[in-house]
Amino acid sequence: MGEYIDLTAADGHKLSAYLSRPIGKAKGRLVVFQEIFGVNQHIRNVCDRFAADGYTALAPAMFDRVERNVELKYTAETMEQGRDLRARISWDDMMIDARAAINYLSVEGSVGIIGYCWGGSIVWLAACRIEGVCCASSYYGAQISMFNDENPACPIVLHFGENDPFIPLNDVDMIRAAHPTVDVHVYEGADHGFECEERQSFDETARNLARQRSLALFAAHIK
Repeated sequence: MGEYIDLTAADGHKLSAYLSRPIGKAKGRLVVFQEIFGVNQHIRNVCDRFAADGYTALAPAMFDRVERNVELKYTAETMEQGRDLRARISWDDMMIDARAAINYLSVEGSVGIIGYCWGGSIVWLAACRIEGVCCASSYYGAQISMFNDENPACPIVLHFGENDPFIPLNDVDMIRAAHPTVDVHVYEGADHGFECEERQSFDETARNLARQRSLALFAAHIK
């Protein structure tokens, strides 16, 4: 089980974060970026699973700039609520808060990042803009194409679902064309949110393969 801690961003903003540590010495450190549903039970479970794999995992509450203690279920109504909250936060502020989480873990060693949905887009931008990220894994980030002219400064793997209604395969092709050295995977038959067992779109085969690839990336680059 993890605990909640407080982080302080460079502009003085204070945000909470869920921290889960492994038993014994950590083999690495991960910042986990949430979906538009907040640091909910699923994201805490993700952190706890990474802790079970030997990683210290930290999930910053990215909605705290506009509303604290956001934990949403997976419904059409809450999806709209999450989108509204996300729209009220600038990308620059997202990067300030992402940096706060990365800096918190970096005192212990190199830091990798991973994110899902909105968090997948945050991961892409953080990999491009924030120093000190050693590797990154991004799941179905619909806004990556908005920043396709920026270049990641660390090894990164991108995961997309073949049947994702929010990310046309044309967008994935454009990302591949602009970044031929980036490791891009499209999972056959998978939908948006395929990693989350609480969503109807959960795809166990795609989840397991994407997780295997992410853990291989972390093992290779986080020291």
